[in-house]
This record gives sequence, structure tokens and C-alpha cells, in this order.
Amino acid sequence: MGIVAKLFETDASPRFVPEDIRIVEALLFAAAAPIDEATVAARISSESEIAAVMAEVQRLYAERGVNVVRVAGRWALRTAPDLAWLLAREDQEKRKLSRAAIETLAIIAYHQPVTRADIEEIRGVAVSKGALDVLMEAGWVRMRGRRKAPGRPITYGTTPDFLAHFGLDAIADLPGLDELQGAGLFEGKLPPGFGVPQPDDDSVLRPDEEPLDEPSALEQAWGPVVESDES
Repeated sequence: MGIVAKLFETDASPRFVPEDIRIVEALLFAAAAPIDEATVAARISSESEIAAVMAEVQRLYAERGVNVVRVAGRWALRTAPDLAWLLAREDQEKRKLSRAAIETLAIIAYHQPVTRADIEEIRGVAVSKGALDVLMEAGWVRMRGRRKAPGRPITYGTTPDFLAHFGLDAIADLPGLDELQGAGLFEGKLPPGFGVPQPDDDSVLRPDEEPLDEPSALEQAWGPVVESDES
């Protein structure tokens, strides 16, 4: 039978070549890090639809000891959630996140891009440099740019590693208020007009941000004067 005969030929059904399932399995198994769809698409048959191939691989691994999951927009093999306890390391992380760091991370994730002043305003207390340093060392938080405001404060946002660590495909998958309340992570009533914002980690700088390496007009004015070599 030819390739065309191996395809799911119903117009309403997604199409893929069965051999491509094995190719994707090999790619995922050999990958040292999650792989993007462009990498997968470059290796499979042109007759296959990437969405159909990945959906079929996910289906095949749904009940196995490892699952195929999408994290931070990429694909990877992950231990099935109900078996994660088997691989739990007995030794604990040497550096635990403090409550301040956890609260800071949550604020950055939901309110990004934010400055240190924004974080302090939301928390109601000062933010130590150490809390931000720990989050950046973990690779979960990055410096985005500078706010177009007096002092040009640095703005912070989350990274793809943050999504991967917490098993999120996109920042929009963070739990909303209803989910937080259902999980018992939030109790009580919110002040009028207050709610959990819709998170957005778009890497494009906002209108009120500028690149980190772009000097302000004041810095340019105070910069060193370059003398001309012309006599």
C-alpha cells in the first residue's frame, strides 16, 4: 500500500502517516529538552498534519508510565502524574523559596510586566533584592526592559522555564480566581473592583517600556562628549 493509502482519508478526520508516530517517539526520547513543533514538522511527512500527529502520540501515551505533554509551547515526555512519587528525590532542594519569593513570583506571573515598586505596592511591604535574585537564578524570572518613568525602573516578567517547571503550556493556564478558591488557596471576599488579572507574558515590550540597553534622554545628555578629530 502506498503512503496515500495509509492516510486517514475521511475529509473530516485529521490526517497523518502512521510511520510519523514512530518518528515523533524517537525525537521525544532523544531530546535533552522539550522540542518545538517546527522541529517535529521538519522531520515528519509532508502529508501529515502536525496537530494530528501530536494528538495521536498524546493519545497513545495517555495511559502509560510516561505521558506526552505540551509545556511552554513545546513537547516533551513526562512521568505520569500518578507515578511521580516513585521518582521523587529523597534529598530536598538545598534552597527553599521563602514566602516573600513565592509571593513575588505570583505577582510577577499575574501582573507582568512589573517593577519592584509595583510588587511592593501589591504586597504592601518592601521587596528584598534577594527574593528577585533567587527567582532569576532559578530561571523563572527575567528582566524585560525599563519602564518609561522617572528613574527608568527595570520591569520583570516570567520565562519559558517557569512554564516548563510548573507544567504550563501558556501563561494563560495559570489558575483563575474560581480555581484558586476551589483549591482552597484563597478564602474570603475580595475588595470591590478587585480581581485576579488575566496573565500575559508576551515578550514584546509594552508602550510604556523601553529596551534595557537604551539610554534615556537624560543619560544621553549627560554622556561623554566625543571630540572630533577634525582640526
